[in-house]
Amino acid sequence: MADTSGSSVSGSSSGPKRWCSMPEKFQLHLAMLLLQFGYAGFHVVSRAALNMGISKIVFPVYRNILAFLLLVPFAFFLEKKERPPLTFNFLVQFFLLAVVGITANQGFYLVGLDNTSPTFASAIQNSVPAITFLMAAILRIEKVRLNRKDGIGKVAGTLFCVAGASVITLYKGPTIYSPAPPLHAANIFPANISPILASLGDAKGKSWTLGCIFLIGHCLSWSAWLVLQAPVLKKYPARLSVTSYQCFFGVLQFLVIAAFVERDPQAWLIHTGGELFSVFYAGVVASGIAFAVQIWCIDRGGPVFVAVYQPVQTLVVAIMASVALGEEFYLGGIIGAVLIITGLYLVLWGKNEERKFSLLEKAVIQSPADHGSNRTITHSKSSLAQPLLSQSTENV
Repeated sequence: MADTSGSSVSGSSSGPKRWCSMPEKFQLHLAMLLLQFGYAGFHVVSRAALNMGISKIVFPVYRNILAFLLLVPFAFFLEKKERPPLTFNFLVQFFLLAVVGITANQGFYLVGLDNTSPTFASAIQNSVPAITFLMAAILRIEKVRLNRKDGIGKVAGTLFCVAGASVITLYKGPTIYSPAPPLHAANIFPANISPILASLGDAKGKSWTLGCIFLIGHCLSWSAWLVLQAPVLKKYPARLSVTSYQCFFGVLQFLVIAAFVERDPQAWLIHTGGELFSVFYAGVVASGIAFAVQIWCIDRGGPVFVAVYQPVQTLVVAIMASVALGEEFYLGGIIGAVLIITGLYLVLWGKNEERKFSLLEKAVIQSPADHGSNRTITHSKSSLAQPLLSQSTENV
């Protein structure tokens, strides 16, 4: 943790901290920006892999094998003390989480991406927090208080996200922006590469509506995974180990699907360097490094801080896909993306207000027991504020 108190540090004691001498809140912002660029690249790289002809079954198999091999050593050594004994009941839960969070989630995403574009695949993912809230409310994991502003904000945000997803799915609309030919990849890359790159943002000949439906299925799977994983992590608080088990079961599930769907042995061969790069990027960067960075950011900055950066990813994807790949933008997609991002921020604002209400209620309940001791009350408030944001990042 970076020293932000302004106290002087000298000698050998500053050695281990020299690499992170910048303020922690700056580290968090930088990490989140790099994380969004990494995820943005994943959208484009995944579309590249599909356009190069890689199988929608083979791609996630290789991706999750790489992620599993990357995560297992860290899970084994870092979580020795946190990892409870493995039981058959836990294995069943990990398997079911893999069905929702790996197999359905990644499968729906790839089919949806293949029929739409990287930008709109990223845009529709902004609805995940609202869908997660809706699922948690239906399952009575989360309370909806319409008599308070936090409840109204979360419900309004959910409605905005549903409206945005509906617009993207049902109304494509006219093309409102189409990059000029000089922006296309044909003038940047060699002739044998440019046809693939030039078509990355092009969904012509595909079913846009079907693609959006699959992307909504992807978001539903992702949200269900978040809701269902929470009680599992309370009983098995070793996040890296849980993720490793899910990657393992996800590989097995995709292999079973492949036995019925992908019987061509040639589909399992990596034919080009581009396909190899796509697989490694998805497995190492998107599923490995990005996961570790996201855990650190959630731990230091809180889940709300991390979620606020999600729309940055959509903006980065739009710029990358438009400038480098010649992606066209449609009116329906723009309107839907604006509605979804508005809904996202309303839900996040509601969640933040709910935490404030909760902290205030706890402080009021504890204050009578303090017998008027200001020192004890001050200590109580500071400890209550800690779970939301650490003191060094609460003004981020």
